[in-house]
Amino acid sequence: MRSRGNAIRFMVALVLCSTSMLTARPASATAFNMRGDVLIADQFNNRVIEIDGSHHVVWHFGNGSFVPGPHSVVGTNDAERVGKLTLISGTGTPAGADPSCPNVNGCPDNRVLLVDQAGNIVWHYGSAGVTGSGVNQLNTPVQATFLPNDHVLITDQGNSRVIEVTMTHKIVWQYGTTGIPGSGADQLNNPNSAELLSNGHILIADENNNRVIEVTRKHAIVWSYGSPSDTTTLNGAAFASRLRNGDTLITDSNNNRVVEVTMSKKVVFTYATSMRSGSTAQPLPTRAVRLSDGNTLISDQFNDQVIEIDSRKRIVFTQGAIQSDGSGFDRLNAPYDAKVVGDFTGLTRPE
Repeated sequence: MRSRGNAIRFMVALVLCSTSMLTARPASATAFNMRGDVLIADQFNNRVIEIDGSHHVVWHFGNGSFVPGPHSVVGTNDAERVGKLTLISGTGTPAGADPSCPNVNGCPDNRVLLVDQAGNIVWHYGSAGVTGSGVNQLNTPVQATFLPNDHVLITDQGNSRVIEVTMTHKIVWQYGTTGIPGSGADQLNNPNSAELLSNGHILIADENNNRVIEVTRKHAIVWSYGSPSDTTTLNGAAFASRLRNGDTLITDSNNNRVVEVTMSKKVVFTYATSMRSGSTAQPLPTRAVRLSDGNTLISDQFNDQVIEIDSRKRIVFTQGAIQSDGSGFDRLNAPYDAKVVGDFTGLTRPE
């Protein structure tokens, strides 16, 4: 195990070095890992896709199967590019969430994967289809972030925890008490994301506690927004990122909106995806990330679209057709996450 972990760290180091050599993508280019492409976790299509500016899929992982395997991922909620590798959260699908899942109890995956360009899994944490909290086990991992120290920060939602794991599958840090949801000291309730901040703290979207918290490595909460008893401020915090200006961008899923708040908790930006033309009443957006040009990329889950809006809230790009799920050209099925390749604005950089 140690030699395999060292080999993977060497591979990751090589591909991270290659990232700095990328140049801006020409409008006509169609190739893997080009800056400006969009990487999408297409949840109910059981795949991750990279699309170019013309909506063409230039790379994908996941063969659509509801059985987790070497070439499949089930109910993926999150993906990020790590050099030329792709970090993917195989979340699984709960019972009744997707009628295509043949199992009455849902279709679990419970893996976090590092996948190369050829679609080979070069590292994973979690056992395929196994739900647990023991060594190398997860329960509904919804998000994973590759850290500069070559560790992986995993939001292990069903286990009510965020864990930092090494390439040799050792847990070296944890926030949340395993298997015990709550809002007390060192407790989370259905956490949905975690990002490492520049100050070393961890920013957590604590979904069912309707809050975002910033915690130290010693488990002290030093900043928070929202509370378990208040669904007006936040209702189902699905994702949070800390922007360069110190504000926090939050996907307020059950309120069908994106909000940006200052450190003093003043709302300075809001966008309701349910108010746009053609929207379903409850699109439940799941991810919003601020881009380097100031635009915001939003995964509008049950509108089956990823949209990009500018600072004036005008839609300047879409992938997928609103309320029209599918897997063909320019179609998505409940996309959960989207990021622009090469743009880590507000996000944890892997190097």
